[in-house]
Order: sequence, then structure tokens, then C-alpha cells
Amino acid sequence: MATDSGTGSGVARTPHEIDELARRARDGDRGALEDLLAAVRPRALNVCRGVLPHSSDAEDACQEALLNIAGKIGSWGGRGRFTTWMHVVAVNSARTTYRRMRNQAVASEHAPAEKPDPRTTSVIAGTRLDLLEALESLERDHPQMVEPLLLRDVYGMAYDEIGAQLGLPTGTVKAQVHHGRKLVRPMLRGDG
Repeated sequence: MATDSGTGSGVARTPHEIDELARRARDGDRGALEDLLAAVRPRALNVCRGVLPHSSDAEDACQEALLNIAGKIGSWGGRGRFTTWMHVVAVNSARTTYRRMRNQAVASEHAPAEKPDPRTTSVIAGTRLDLLEALESLERDHPQMVEPLLLRDVYGMAYDEIGAQLGLPTGTVKAQVHHGRKLVRPMLRGDG
């Protein structure tokens, strides 16, 4: 099995090796937890960058994700890949960071207005902020649809992989994504 060099850069690990580290970490092996966090940090940061357009915000969300992973490792059931579970934790951490930032901006009432940067524009929305606002709205009325929609349309995960992660039949995942798209689409066009 590959091991980290101790320099902080780590060695790329296979999904099987990451799963094994996660099992050991879940069972209380502190060294395995440290190695696991180092191994998944780049992936968690990429997930956070997919939600938050500014690097410093994504870094903050990644730190939160790693803390959540360390604190919640016992809740990983081991049924699917650890990286799929980690992906959901990182997405939720990025969304939490976004909510916190939005609430701080509203409280201070002088958030700067910026033009959307095409390099940080969502595929299905005018900006990532448009998408995050639409997901916030969807979550209020249909919370069960947010995670499947986000995992499918933003991160491109396969329906069956989402189903395995969320413990849902693939058909249910497809239905939730389809219905979620129908509800979110008008908000992204400015109709809703």
C-alpha cells in the first residue's frame, strides 16, 4: 500500500486504498485518519471549488469538510466508496460556507456587486450564486431533491452511484432529479 512521505504532499492512492484507510480511521486508527485526510484533501477542495467561485472561500469550505469528515467518519457505513460519502460531506460543507457568507453579507448590507466571471459560471445557471440561491429555495419546499440534483447536475455523478450513497433506488433518484430540475429551471431564468 502507498504511504505518505511525511512532507505533506502525499502519494496518490487508489479508491481501494482510500476505502481501507477510511475503515481503519473509522475503527479509531489516528494515523490512518491523518493519512486519509491528506489523501482526500485535493478531492474535497475540488468539490468545494465547484460550488464556491473564489479560492479563499473554497479553502475555508474544504477545511470545514475535512473537520466534518474527521468528526463524522463513524457514520460512513462502508457500503459504497468512501470518496462518494466524502463528496456529499464536502458539498454540504461548501453549501454551509455559502450560507454563512450570504448571511454575513446581508447583515453588513454592503456586499460588492460583481459581474459573473465566465470561468466560474455554472453550466445550468447564470452564476453559481444563482444556482445556490435556487437550491436554497428548493430546499425549503423539497429538501429531498437537493442532494440528488446537486450530485447529478453539478458533479455529474451517475444515478446509481447517487442512489447507493443516499440509500435510494435508482428510479427514485432519477425522479427526484427530474422533478428538481423542473422546479429549479424557472428560478434560474428569473421567472420564479
